[in-house]
Amino acid sequence: MIVGIIGAGTMGSGIAQAFAQCEGFQVRLCDITEELAARGKGRIEAQLMKRVQKGKMEAAAAQTILDRIATGTKDICTDCDLIVEAAFESMDVKQQTFQELMAIARPDCIFASNTSSLSITQIGAKLDRPLVGMHFFNPAPVMKLVEVIAGINTPRALVDRVKEIAVSLGKTPVEVNEAAGFVVNRILIPMINEAVGVYAEGVASAEDIDTAMKLGANHPIGPLALGDMIGLDVVLAIMEVLQAETGDPKYRPHPLLRKMVRGGLLGVKSGQGFFTYTK
Repeated sequence: MIVGIIGAGTMGSGIAQAFAQCEGFQVRLCDITEELAARGKGRIEAQLMKRVQKGKMEAAAAQTILDRIATGTKDICTDCDLIVEAAFESMDVKQQTFQELMAIARPDCIFASNTSSLSITQIGAKLDRPLVGMHFFNPAPVMKLVEVIAGINTPRALVDRVKEIAVSLGKTPVEVNEAAGFVVNRILIPMINEAVGVYAEGVASAEDIDTAMKLGANHPIGPLALGDMIGLDVVLAIMEVLQAETGDPKYRPHPLLRKMVRGGLLGVKSGQGFFTYTK
């Protein structure tokens, strides 16, 4: 199967690796420029080389994965059987991306979106084929879950086919009917937002909040560190979708979260969030 990945950022490159590390898949990793796509493949190579240096992978196996990944712009997706969109989490960006893909992809190519919270029905409203959600989790090569989201116009057969593909990647698919935030983010992101509130009120330090949740709730990572890892801009965007879609004030993003995003304190990717990160 030939798989196109649109977006070579953290999630897109991770999804590309998740496919490329399985036999039977060839990957087209794409971005708005060839340079950005190549940078995404370089990110994959760096991760694989770390595993090789630690003795967790043979160099030949790493090279096999890299050889399965071609890079470029979306124009190289003409022969794809499946395209997974992992572009910026914006309705306008995703709709425009799929409109452009319609003119490039084969009529029988499956269109899937890796959106973390947006409406599959709305993204695919003007497409010439049904759309399905295929939501991976970071880091995509490692995390087992894939949420398979059906919009109101997504056929049963397409949901089943994408679930089969997820299983062939060694993933566990969970079928989700379209709803704001789906399952994981509907529960997880408000928890992070609440942790931001606890911190803002001076109830405890960031370190102690995370320690409390790790030791008291047996979470492998604290909510503030997890927010930093996801990206506080992404956390804010999902909270805004939850609030807009449901109209429920319980999903109001905390003012401190908004302030940090405005100030460029996004977490790991900016080097500073609730914690400080160095390369």
